[in-house]
Amino acid sequence: MIQSSLLLFEKNGFHGVTVNQIVEDVGTSKGGFYHHFTSKDELLFVIHDTFITYVLEKATIANDTYQSPTKKLQAIIKDFVKVFDLYKPHISVFYQENIYLKPQYETLVKIKRDQFKQIVIQAIKEGKLCGEFREDLPVEITAMAILGMVNWTYKWYQQSGDKTIDEIGDIFVDLILHAVLQVETLSSATYEDILIEKPFFSV
Repeated sequence: MIQSSLLLFEKNGFHGVTVNQIVEDVGTSKGGFYHHFTSKDELLFVIHDTFITYVLEKATIANDTYQSPTKKLQAIIKDFVKVFDLYKPHISVFYQENIYLKPQYETLVKIKRDQFKQIVIQAIKEGKLCGEFREDLPVEITAMAILGMVNWTYKWYQQSGDKTIDEIGDIFVDLILHAVLQVETLSSATYEDILIEKPFFSV
């Protein structure tokens, strides 16, 4: 039902699609629709919640798994980039139709987005405190720059492109770590040792 609604919303817009059209496309009844969703508005929320929940869960796992802030940040970025491949239709529809989210759903979306942002912020703070990241990094601006850079992927990423999503993730990791790591770390032989896996570009 979600896959059908994604295609219909992408083609006709949120307000251009009715519940009748969705159930007709799926081959079910209105009762079947309302068994899963209270309204079309809730369906739009679930479309977003699916991918933000994935990103938040992966970031939480990275935060709990790695002690090194560098490794935490690398894992967070890699999984964040991957979402634009795994949930490409969800993200396209959300950015196209999110202005129609009801206030109660906007609140739920904001809670998870803020939780994700705080994990990124905390990783940067920890990196500064332990000396892995540059001391002069403005934490909030650095976090927002990372989120903005990766978020923009939805605008240009094509699954048929020259680079796979994993290769793109490696490129983002390499660019971001070159921006945040201490110069001493970048110029030492231990740079690759502190990564989860070798970056797309070698130092």
